[in-house]
Amino acid sequence: MANNNNRNNIVIVFDFDKTIIDVDSDNWVVDELGFTDLFNQLLPTMPWNSLMNRMMKELHDHGKTIEEIKQVLRRIPIHPRVIPAIKSSHALGCELRIVSDANTLFIETIIEHLGIREYFSEINTNPGLVDEQGRLLVSPYHDFTKSSHGCSRCPPNMCKGLIIEGIQASLTKEGKKMKMIYLGDGAGDYCPSLGLKAEDYMMPRKNFPVWDLISQNPMLVKATVRDWTDGEDMERILMEIINEIMSLEEEEEKDKMLSSDNCKISVGIVHEPMVPLALQVPLNLVK
Repeated sequence: MANNNNRNNIVIVFDFDKTIIDVDSDNWVVDELGFTDLFNQLLPTMPWNSLMNRMMKELHDHGKTIEEIKQVLRRIPIHPRVIPAIKSSHALGCELRIVSDANTLFIETIIEHLGIREYFSEINTNPGLVDEQGRLLVSPYHDFTKSSHGCSRCPPNMCKGLIIEGIQASLTKEGKKMKMIYLGDGAGDYCPSLGLKAEDYMMPRKNFPVWDLISQNPMLVKATVRDWTDGEDMERILMEIINEIMSLEEEEEKDKMLSSDNCKISVGIVHEPMVPLALQVPLNLVK
């Protein structure tokens, strides 16, 4: 991660597909390598995560290499203002993380190619590992074959709400009072939006599934909701929120200092020894 000594109290959590990049990385690879028909045929038969693992087997069986997959990923479309938004957020002292239902190989390949890997302190996603035969194995983040994560809103392999809970708990344990900004587009980003606190911010992509879900009952989300449409919009709103939070923190810091100074003054007065205003002189000593 890039060295950043100028830390503030903001953690920004980005979804990946259709948030950092402008498309879905899974669909992009399948479509670009010519396997869309098979994907659509298998889609109704298994969970998405299991389907992607199956598709990676199909690609390998048809002679597609990991390098070919990476070449496809390196030309994935991204809005030109997203990278400056990420770099500016980091430069202002924010901690950046990714929570995504893609996989490690896809995300790492793309963000390394874009030159932004160093700005993220943590990536939570499905493991994507290459075996000895050169096939990509996509595993579930949460191994649902062993147990359920217990959330009915989310796909069996990943509950982003639980991941956000974990991040919040670890920050609290470290004694950090962090404000969170969460950016996402998909239905899987709805669960974490419900776990955000009143001082947090939710940035749903307008007219995408998470925005639709929030719009059905906005009162269920405690965080301040600011929607965005594209990378330019994302950058502008993100900068506005960061500046808002930092300004509020500066005001709170000033108020603390003022109240601290007032305490010192009043304590000083209370502890001053009492000086008599006039000495009572016995009358018989008056000339």
